[in-house]
Amino acid sequence: MVMKNRIIQAFGLTMCAAMMFGGVYQASVANAKVSADSISALPSAGASSLLAVNMEETVYATMVSSSDTVVTAAADASQYGYTNLGIVQVDSGNLNVRSEADASSSMVGKMTNNSACEILEQVGDFYHITSGEIEGYIAADYVVTGEEALAIAESVVGQVAYVSGDGVNVRSVASTDSEIIGRMNSGSTLEVEADLGDWIQVFYDDTSAYVSADYVEIKTELTTAMTMAEARYGMGVSEARVDLVNYATSFVGNPYVWGGTSLTHGADCSGFVLSIYAKYGISLPHSSSAQSNYGTRISASEAQPGDLFFYGSGRRISHVAIYIGNGQIVHASSRKTGIKISNAYYRTPICVTRLLSD
Repeated sequence: MVMKNRIIQAFGLTMCAAMMFGGVYQASVANAKVSADSISALPSAGASSLLAVNMEETVYATMVSSSDTVVTAAADASQYGYTNLGIVQVDSGNLNVRSEADASSSMVGKMTNNSACEILEQVGDFYHITSGEIEGYIAADYVVTGEEALAIAESVVGQVAYVSGDGVNVRSVASTDSEIIGRMNSGSTLEVEADLGDWIQVFYDDTSAYVSADYVEIKTELTTAMTMAEARYGMGVSEARVDLVNYATSFVGNPYVWGGTSLTHGADCSGFVLSIYAKYGISLPHSSSAQSNYGTRISASEAQPGDLFFYGSGRRISHVAIYIGNGQIVHASSRKTGIKISNAYYRTPICVTRLLSD
C-alpha cells in the first residue's frame, strides 16, 4: 500500500512537472512567434537588416545573438572572402553606388547583376558597402543577403588565372606540341573555363584555349563594383565621344553571344562594336579582323575615348574593344563575363584605329 501511494505521488509530481514544462514551452513558442512576427515587419535583407534596425526596439534587442541562424548563415560567406555578403540583383543595367545614403548624392561606382559586396550597415533604405576598390551606398531593395546570397554566389563564382611569368604561351590544344595562339605576361589574367590538372582551359579572344598550370595561379572570385574611373574620360574629349562611351558602357553586364549583335540580348566582340557604332551612323562588318581595316590607324598613345583596340596573335586579329579612356576598354569579352570593362593593356594591342573625326 505504501509502495502504491509512493508510485501515485511520483506520477502526480511527474504530471505537474510536465504541465509546468508544457506551459513554459508554450509561452516560449508564443514569445518566439511574436518575435518572429516582429522581425518579419523589418526590412527583409537577412543579417544585414538585423544589424541596421534601431537598437532601442526591445523586440529586436532580445532576438539578436551570436547564435542566430541569420547571423551564422552570413558567416559562411567567408569562403568567398566576405563576412556579411550582399549580392546585387538587377533585371537590367547597373546599380549605382553613391557617396551618401541619398539617391541625389554623387555616384562613386556601379555594380552589375550578381556582383558582390561587403555590407557594413544599413542606413535607411540604403546599405553602406565596400566592393572591390570602392566604398559607398546602394539601394537595399536591389540586394539579397544571407542564405539567398550564398546560393547565388555559389552559382556565379568564377575562377581567374593570374599569369605568373612573362611570355607564357597560350595554346590551341592542351599540348606543348600544339599551335601557340598568343603569349601573356606576368600579372595578366585569363578567365578559367576548366581546370584540367596540368593544363588550364581558358577563354581567349572569345574562344577556348589552354595554358600550362605551372605558369598561372588560380583564384576564385566574385564580381565586384566598377569605379567611376573605369568609365571616365579625359578633358577636351568631344561631345560625340563622351556620348558614345556613355552609351557603350551602359550595356556592361549584358550577355556575350557568339555571332550576336544585340546589345541587350547578346553580342560577340565585333557585334557589340558594330551595334554601338551603328547608332552614330557608321556601318561596320561583323568581323574584328575586317573592322581593323576601317578608319585611320593611330598609335595606342594617341588613343581617345571611342577609338578601337584590336588584339590577337602575331598579325592575326581576333578581338576588338572600344577604348573609354584612362587606360580602359569596354568589350564583349566572353560567354562567362559578357560585356565588361577591362584594362586596355591586359594584352598588347596589335593595332588601334580611329573612326570618329572629332
